[in-house]
Amino acid sequence: MSILLTKETRAIVQGITGRMAEIQLRWMKEYGTNLVGGVTPGKGGTYVNGVPVFDSVAEAVEKCGANASVIFIPAQYAKTATLEAIDAKLDLVVMIPEHVAVKDVMEIKQRAQLKGVWVIGPNTPGIISPGIGKLGIMPANMFRPGRIGMISRSGTLAYEVAGYLNEAGFGQSTLVGLGGDPVTASSLASLLAEFDQDSDTDAVVIVGEIGGSAEENASETIKKISKPVIAYFAGKTAPQDKKMGHAGAIIKSGQGTVEAKAAALSAASALVAQRISDIPGLVQKALR
Repeated sequence: MSILLTKETRAIVQGITGRMAEIQLRWMKEYGTNLVGGVTPGKGGTYVNGVPVFDSVAEAVEKCGANASVIFIPAQYAKTATLEAIDAKLDLVVMIPEHVAVKDVMEIKQRAQLKGVWVIGPNTPGIISPGIGKLGIMPANMFRPGRIGMISRSGTLAYEVAGYLNEAGFGQSTLVGLGGDPVTASSLASLLAEFDQDSDTDAVVIVGEIGGSAEENASETIKKISKPVIAYFAGKTAPQDKKMGHAGAIIKSGQGTVEAKAAALSAASALVAQRISDIPGLVQKALR
């Protein structure tokens, strides 16, 4: 009932001895996430909340069979940590930090594609597969196991949408936080294609926002996949050329507007919600 983060995931925390990582580690463990280790160079041989610490990702792979990582490291060091995880041939890497340089993300994206590694983020709340585990900072109590996939550029909006879906009786297979930066390591289109291959996902909800072209670029994929897509876009009243929240949430010369995104996805047969509260009804309609 999930993609990317599954029952087979054996995850580590890079930057495990940092204050934020220690807090999130406890909550991820309490949710049942299979955390097998952590990495902080020079701290190998110690433990954090019962989790063994290693000096490198390669050592964690060798000694505890790690195949995924969540990164809690300051932005200026995030590239080095992520490339280390990619080169260690993990299946999934989740980049939590924001303010990672665009040129660093572009290098990470290229290396990940070359090595066949899923990298989520940066500037993401992470990923959660309800009932299985979470890698990131999202509140687990906002999600329920089910068959609706979610991809969101916003963390808080994703939690709100999940709440509405829960009230209507729809749980989630996996929520992936795409990330709010102008450049993300994984595309919306690639995640849609992944959900389309998941036999335990019946429909996909996109929680988008103004700025960038991720949603418009995904329209061609939406035309090809077999599962219904429901979308909502935040930022309808945002002024042009003014940064709103996420680094990617900015309209330039009429591009990246809610209207443009809604038109592109509607033309691809997605159902577009005008209000968040409309999403459960559109899911019901799509599944009928």
